[in-house]
Amino acid sequence: MNAIDLLKADHQTVKAILAQLSESTDKAIKKRTDLLDKLEMEISIHTKLEEEILYPAFKAAGTKEQDVLYFEAKEEHRTVDSLVLPDLKQTDPGTPEFAGRVKVVKELLEHHIEEEETEMFPQAKKLLGKSRLDDLGEQMEAMKASCKKEWAATHMAA
Repeated sequence: MNAIDLLKADHQTVKAILAQLSESTDKAIKKRTDLLDKLEMEISIHTKLEEEILYPAFKAAGTKEQDVLYFEAKEEHRTVDSLVLPDLKQTDPGTPEFAGRVKVVKELLEHHIEEEETEMFPQAKKLLGKSRLDDLGEQMEAMKASCKKEWAATHMAA
């Protein structure tokens, strides 16, 4: 699978989790907790794939225009990973505050996904070409499998 197809598939997974979280009620504490754990895993691994594999290749192949997209995307990741997601994890899933924070995470991630899919990914296709994207996709598949094993090991132990 090429890098962009893999990342778009991840985007669909994240959107589906966000939709389920948004539709859940204050009474669905176990469901919300499980979905939040799943969301955290998907986002953590996805961010790692982008920041360690696709983004550097995109930035290296591009010009100042791509640099701006690169840094904007990294900043959006930082906002979700360092600020919004940790706050959400600290929030009681049985409260309206949780639902409000889910809405903000959903809006931020949907905005980020749309920008990647309409701006960055089409540019990456042109700049990197099919063969390079296939190579990057292989690297991503290997890293993703390794990260999922590592995640399971560390989060099952906790």
